[in-house]
Amino acid sequence: MSRTIVILEGDQTGQELLEEALRVLQPDVIRYPLEFRRYDLSLANRRATKNGVVTEAGRAIRDYRVGLKAATITPEKAGDVGSPNAILREVMDAEIILRTGRRIPGVRPVGGIYSPISIVRMARDDAYGAREWREGVAGSPDEYAYRTEKISRGVCRAVAEFAFQHARQNSAKVFGGPKYTVSPVYEGMFKEEMDAAAARYSDVRYEPQLIDATLALLIATSGEALVIPSLNRDGDLLSDLVLQMFGSIAGSESMVISVNQEGTIDCVMAEAPHGTAPSLEGKNVANPMAMILAAAGLLGYMKEKELKAASRALYEATLEAVYDGVRTADLHGTASTEQFTDEVIRRVRAKLEVWSSLA
Repeated sequence: MSRTIVILEGDQTGQELLEEALRVLQPDVIRYPLEFRRYDLSLANRRATKNGVVTEAGRAIRDYRVGLKAATITPEKAGDVGSPNAILREVMDAEIILRTGRRIPGVRPVGGIYSPISIVRMARDDAYGAREWREGVAGSPDEYAYRTEKISRGVCRAVAEFAFQHARQNSAKVFGGPKYTVSPVYEGMFKEEMDAAAARYSDVRYEPQLIDATLALLIATSGEALVIPSLNRDGDLLSDLVLQMFGSIAGSESMVISVNQEGTIDCVMAEAPHGTAPSLEGKNVANPMAMILAAAGLLGYMKEKELKAASRALYEATLEAVYDGVRTADLHGTASTEQFTDEVIRRVRAKLEVWSSLA
């Protein structure tokens, strides 16, 4: 029996790296048949369909429960199609964005960073989508800018619950939190749900911190694995910081997740945290690591034991290849994009063959 993954095609190098990730997901590599349902989310097709293709792709992820997305261009001009991400999250009814940074063998991290750090952030509301306006005489000292923001207890609860689940699964500590001392009503609601989740997961270490202290203490971390639940905007900023603290974003992946009221996962969309890198397009030099790791992470959310084994094999093969010196130019190596993927494929095949003989 096969499984279907919704494939969201993208732009420039983002599309090239997606194709590399699909190479490692072939049945003769991971030993399980997968079908790919493709949607063209290139800028040209988003414009041609007036973002209709984005809505279709989001609905398909709801139906098939898993999706893999390439990096896409976000046009800056007002009135254009914008980023597809907000539409996808809305159609998926996603509450959570999970971004994990990890140490890459041979790449020097910042400070005491050693173990993985995951940011579990709200996927909607907060500062994004807020209504904004100005009043008063434009340009005068008496001109005022206003913004209305909202968060729901349902999303707060989902993020807090998932953060503690993720920490338990990865033997990590839940760390950080919102600035509830300044905003006891708004940000305080999120802190309430974090504390409630901590009571339900008493076996998980919990160290709540205000967001400013969280940022400062990250630099002085002792190297333990951390899970940091956050508001939407706080998490966006934290993700950019944390991934760079590992010396490269190549060892990271991003998951957009929808959960039901019981806290179990309804659907997941995986993607790499990088952009479309137009200057590298067509040169066969871009690093496919993050896209391959996104594919590995996606397999880990699927229930079939063969796919969970393939997920582990992909993670190990990718990082072991770097450890053994197979690196693209961004990691000071000489391997091409295709050569790195070839090496990962070779190692995955070997691992799954050896593991099958030990079963």
